[in-house]
Amino acid sequence: MSYSSDRSLAPKARKKGSVEVALSLTEKVKQELAQVTLPRQSARAAEASAMLRFAGELHVNGDHMSYEFEFDDEVTAKRLAEFLDDLYGVKSSTHIVGPGSTSKRPRVQMRVGEAKELTRRLGLITRSGHPVIGLPPQVVSGSVADAEAAWRGAFLAQGVLTEPGRSSSLEIVCPRQEAALALVGCARRLGIAAKTKETRGADRVVVREGDAIGALLTRMGAHRTRLEWERKRLRSEAHESSNTRLENFDDANQRRSARAAEAAANRVSRAMDILGDDVPEHLADAGYLRVKFRDASLEELGRHADPPMTKDAVAGRIRRLLSMADKRAEELGIPDTHEYAHGPKNDSE
Repeated sequence: MSYSSDRSLAPKARKKGSVEVALSLTEKVKQELAQVTLPRQSARAAEASAMLRFAGELHVNGDHMSYEFEFDDEVTAKRLAEFLDDLYGVKSSTHIVGPGSTSKRPRVQMRVGEAKELTRRLGLITRSGHPVIGLPPQVVSGSVADAEAAWRGAFLAQGVLTEPGRSSSLEIVCPRQEAALALVGCARRLGIAAKTKETRGADRVVVREGDAIGALLTRMGAHRTRLEWERKRLRSEAHESSNTRLENFDDANQRRSARAAEAAANRVSRAMDILGDDVPEHLADAGYLRVKFRDASLEELGRHADPPMTKDAVAGRIRRLLSMADKRAEELGIPDTHEYAHGPKNDSE
């Protein structure tokens, strides 16, 4: 089919059967970007160049050139078709490809049959007729609006925005490293830090810092989606902060419990020394458990006992053992168990 000027392809919620499926953030960004109005011809040309560069495949057969593209949705393909027609009088054809092994959703394939003059005017081939491997010179050295348009076109072609969180990112899959570096340069002109990386055999441009992602969404024109992304980001950060506080609280409790168990084990060890053979057997059993399993909780000590005891029974026996030892120490005039809570004393003490 060829695109006409009707509005049947306006952005709408995706449906699966009769059930409406919630759009992902990536889909929302693309639908919003596809509606951005560009009064400047250079910006429209820059966006079209980026879409051709990042989603298109140039076929050269002798003196003949053609372009083929594949997009996630019809609104993006329609936008490019209108740009090419309005700017250069170039017609394109499209057809829908059903889900397959590489995609679970239908894709839109687009073709420009006579592309030689188009590629020359867009700067996608050099004067000597070789394909440009990065972005066209007029885009790289163009205005800020052109840099924004290049990013918009690249995102429409190959962009992904993930949900806010520790691994949130805005990524563009690039045809090769030179195109990725050119896009990083455009981001730098917008005051945004972007980096290149290679993942699963593909070059990518990645923006990870939350404020930078928000700023780039605004620069491209996805204002509504940026607000939604920021709301989700704030909720995510609040949730992470709450989890961190709980983890810190749990860690502090565990440290206090460990210190208390260690002190109790030290006191019990001193009690056994003070009482010697006079320790009642049932109290000695509880004391040996406390010394042997120094980091265990009272409940865990009870499970180690034979027969098993409740934690209250273990605690009661240890209390009676310490009380008996402290009374004996007072009678003998020697240090009691409290003085050994933090470890054995040196001989000099």
